[in-house]
Amino acid sequence: MPEVLLFRPLYQERVWGGRVLETTLGRALPPERPIGESWEIVDRPEAQSIVADGKWAGLTLREVILRHGAVVMGPKWPKEKTFPILVKWLDCRERLSLQVHPPAAVAGELKGEPKTENWYIAASSLGAELIVGLKNGVTREQFEAAIASQTVESCVHHFPVVAGDSILVHSGQIHAIDAGNLILEIQQNSDTTYRVYDWGRLGLDGKPRQMHVAQSLRSIDWQDFEPKPVRAAPTSGVIADCPEFSIKRTVLGAGERLHLSGGEQPRLLSVVSGRVSVGGKHLEPGANALVPYGAAYAFTAETTSIVLVTENFAG
Repeated sequence: MPEVLLFRPLYQERVWGGRVLETTLGRALPPERPIGESWEIVDRPEAQSIVADGKWAGLTLREVILRHGAVVMGPKWPKEKTFPILVKWLDCRERLSLQVHPPAAVAGELKGEPKTENWYIAASSLGAELIVGLKNGVTREQFEAAIASQTVESCVHHFPVVAGDSILVHSGQIHAIDAGNLILEIQQNSDTTYRVYDWGRLGLDGKPRQMHVAQSLRSIDWQDFEPKPVRAAPTSGVIADCPEFSIKRTVLGAGERLHLSGGEQPRLLSVVSGRVSVGGKHLEPGANALVPYGAAYAFTAETTSIVLVTENFAG
């Protein structure tokens, strides 16, 4: 039976990042640097996940798919096709820029990639917020005028969040993550981001960060008003469902098992709290595993745990 695959994290320095991945998830981070992102599972030319242990240890995700694609992704998966999901942890010590990802209809024209993503709030400071969508009735003309007058914040939809909340952010939705959030982001495999506003902040080099105002205005969905998050609940259920993927939140008591069938599709399992084990491997809080197509698996909760299962991404 193929093993559940765990990968070495790829840490990314960001001006808005901090050290929460170290203090909360117990990660060993590069010293004295603001780490904003940990790329957990990625298959891109510029970034490759590397298998952390087991018989395929040391192989990149691309090499795994090229050599063992039928077992991991299923018999119909073209070996040359990249893994369609990118999984990240985000430590938002400061607020991120106000940004947008291009929808599929304009991404090609802008030489970018669409990116629909889901944010699961693993931890948040008191009063932390998210910004997603426009305030009711805001027009493109009002938004452009607000950019010129540095009053963009009055145009966008703010709402408070707590641990366990989540929201699906579609390509074309204007958005930003407020300070004080630790987020698991599960997204399309894309790295195209257009910044429209950055709250007057300077980059790590001490200079204003590059903005992409024209591309942003072309990408924003001007009919996207005040979307609502999925609020935390003590029960299991679907928290995201879109053409690109679906995500189910499962709550497990200590000793309970989650069974995932084999021969159906590959899946991702993310431990957002607690600890689970499978096949002799112990998945700590923050772990993200690729569950191959080719066999059935039973995950056992060692403590009360919350896991996310991402599926329906392999077509």
